[in-house]
Amino acid sequence: MTDGIEVTTGPLGQGFANAVGLAIAEENIRATFNRDDLKPFGNFTYTICGDGCLQEGISSEAASLAGHLKLGRLIVIYDDNQITIDGDTAVSFTEDVVARFKSYGWHTQVVQDGNADYKAIEDAITTAQQVQDRPSFIKVT
Repeated sequence: MTDGIEVTTGPLGQGFANAVGLAIAEENIRATFNRDDLKPFGNFTYTICGDGCLQEGISSEAASLAGHLKLGRLIVIYDDNQITIDGDTAVSFTEDVVARFKSYGWHTQVVQDGNADYKAIEDAITTAQQVQDRPSFIKVT
C-alpha cells in the first residue's frame, strides 16, 4: 500500500525476523541472477525496531543468523528510547544491546541525539551501506 514498505507487523520482534528473511531472499536473488556484466539486483533491506522488539527472543535468534550469514545489505535502525509496554526499560531491559550485536558479528554504530541530529543518522546509514561483509546495527538514542 505504501511504496518501499514490504512488511509491517504486530507482534514484537516479528518485524526484525521478517527483515532478516527479506535480506536472505535478496542475497539469494543476487547470487542467482547477478552476473559480472549485469547486476540488476542489489537493494538494501532496512528495518526500524524498538526496545520491546529487541527484548523478544525471536530477534536474538534472527540477529544471530544474520551475523552468521554475513548479510551485508541488512541495516537495522534501533530506536533506543528507553520505553517498553512495561514502562521504562530499567524495569526489565538493561543489557548492552550494542555489545550483543557486536558479538553476533554485526557492524555497529551509535547516534547519541536522534531527536535533533538528523545528519548523524544519515551519515550512519551511509556508512552502513558501505559495509558489505556483515549486517549493520545503528542505535539511535
